[in-house]
Amino acid sequence: MRKFELVLLIHAHQPVGNFDDVLERAYKDSYLPFIEVLSHHPSIRMGLHYSGPLLEWIERAHPEYFDRLRALVASGQVEVVGGGFYEPILVTIPPEDRLEQIARLAAYAEKHFKSRPRGAWLAERVWEPQLPSCLAPAGVEYTLVDDNHFLGAGFELEQLFGYYISEDLGHTVKILPGLKALRYLIPFADVGQTTEFLRGAASRHPGGFAAMGDDLEKFGVWPETNKLCYREGWLDRFFTALEKSGDWLATSTPSDAVASHAPIGRADLPAASYTEMMEWSLPTPARERFHSLLDQFSSRADLMPFLRGGIWRSFFTKYSEANLLHKKMLHVSRKIRRLSRSRRFDRAFKMARQEATKLLLRGQCNDPYWHGVFGGLYSPHLRTAVWRSLEQAETIADALAHHKKPFAHAATLDYNADGRDEIYLTSDRYAALVAPDDGATIAALDFRPPNVTLINSLTRRLETYHAKLRTLSSQRAHGAQSIHEQTRVKEEGLERWLNYDRWPRSSFRLLLFGQGKSHEDYAAVRLDEDAALAGGRYRVTGLSSTNVALASEGSADWLAEKNISFLPTSAGFDIICDVVLRRRASGAASVNVGIEVVVNFLAPSETNRYFEVDGRRYELRWSAATPANELRAVDEWQRAAVTLEAPAAQNFWVAPIETVSESEDGFERIYQGSQIAAVWPVEFETGAEWKAQLILRAASLS
Repeated sequence: MRKFELVLLIHAHQPVGNFDDVLERAYKDSYLPFIEVLSHHPSIRMGLHYSGPLLEWIERAHPEYFDRLRALVASGQVEVVGGGFYEPILVTIPPEDRLEQIARLAAYAEKHFKSRPRGAWLAERVWEPQLPSCLAPAGVEYTLVDDNHFLGAGFELEQLFGYYISEDLGHTVKILPGLKALRYLIPFADVGQTTEFLRGAASRHPGGFAAMGDDLEKFGVWPETNKLCYREGWLDRFFTALEKSGDWLATSTPSDAVASHAPIGRADLPAASYTEMMEWSLPTPARERFHSLLDQFSSRADLMPFLRGGIWRSFFTKYSEANLLHKKMLHVSRKIRRLSRSRRFDRAFKMARQEATKLLLRGQCNDPYWHGVFGGLYSPHLRTAVWRSLEQAETIADALAHHKKPFAHAATLDYNADGRDEIYLTSDRYAALVAPDDGATIAALDFRPPNVTLINSLTRRLETYHAKLRTLSSQRAHGAQSIHEQTRVKEEGLERWLNYDRWPRSSFRLLLFGQGKSHEDYAAVRLDEDAALAGGRYRVTGLSSTNVALASEGSADWLAEKNISFLPTSAGFDIICDVVLRRRASGAASVNVGIEVVVNFLAPSETNRYFEVDGRRYELRWSAATPANELRAVDEWQRAAVTLEAPAAQNFWVAPIETVSESEDGFERIYQGSQIAAVWPVEFETGAEWKAQLILRAASLS
């Protein structure tokens, strides 16, 4: 009788922009010891997937690892599995880019390991029904998704010990169901529990197989797992137990498993990911209700598969920053595709276009587009790395389109696909997105010569997990657990930083508030500023290639006019924001007026990034009301500086924007930039008019 098989597809990934020391720790704690243990068990066979950014780092930092991996591939012990090179969520990038991503990783694997992948790893196991039409033309024979994809479509768990065929528009791909039970057993349960699970499955499904797809990082990077897997020997014991079960159990690579078995049948699956991801994608109020629903039906295993949460794309609704980043990517992709239709054939043009294409693909790396137990969107260095790749790609594309000559252009379009038009101003110096419907603010600002994204902050939101911070003392984690079951903190008292923003973290927002408010209120988001002026709709009253004029619409008591002008300078550019404020309501009013700018230079503890006022330097986490009308923020590492000038302003109010988020290492406080408001106290009479100006000077450092 044919043996039952265990099919392991283990996935290793590090995002674009991750720190070298993080990768080095992951290499020493997980990637290297895993294949060292595997090499001592030559009968154990599996699929290994490495994303392109990780492979490029390993090739540079530890080329000897490739020798080890090549030996395992040559012996038939390891099958190298493909996917998108920069680990994109395939369903959210243009079809041409999907094919390019898959082809690049396949070519890389073939070059370095003499084996062209037959299968593809789906980033975050995000599946949508149209994927076979993408995968099959790219040469992908099979992929793996989670069992809940099948269970939500009405399959029974006992039907998932094999593989299925999925089809779209005549294109077919083989799909292996990855079992959640194995994901939670391996490596967190006793080895005997895993082999007993497999023995039971073998008795019920003779000649079938059980598949599991999960992260290589859970074997050494996740908290306590290095000790568990290597120092305490769990992984070695696991492989030994599989070998000792050789009379009834074998391990197989994914391609061999699908080649040697007939498909169980056809599967038409809904849009899905793993269960945790589908929960994370829900808006916070819905996620809290979802938790209540799960608790209510926790005893009904037969119904739980239909409590599914959201879909991956919901992150674009939940987080406007993720949506803006995604639409930036689509915008840049369209520009580069237009270049591909150019009739220019000179070598310099082709090389520049190829570089722009590579940067675009880097900018599709999935991690900063979402947030769950991993930092993702909340990690500024990951968000910045992807945004900068897209910024640089767009700069190259625009330079080629304008034959590398100076230019300035303004376009009205629904940039972020929310049904409301934005103004997109570009030049050889900058790219700026003005949002008339969000208080006539600048939502994104690229400084092109040094390739710096100047705003790139994050709105502080209520997250479901924030409630845990108040009950943490009785929930300390001990020992190795699945990362989805842990509650840890990186510092005590994090609840002090749970402030929540009223508006997106954009620049040139007009704040009108009472004179009884203080800097402390500003830092704690307690200004209670006039909503219509701060975040309401403004109509565009004038537009040129370097200027936008806007007027407020939503306030009965006040009328605000903004004029935002862009001027090139020898070192960069200036943005001049002129504000006119008129009082419509009767009677006098004593108010403070602020114009706010957000700047994020990322590394608050580094001495080469700082604020400067009157010749004195302050770290980026500086919080103060400073009596000055000029303030400078400097980033010597990125070679850029921003100077704010506010003639006749009484103070600059400066406060850090800090989020409290969940990560694989626990709850952490993260600097997301600084909010800086130039503040003027103003006395108004009915019909009175007040004018102010705030200038932002962006300059490259020599």
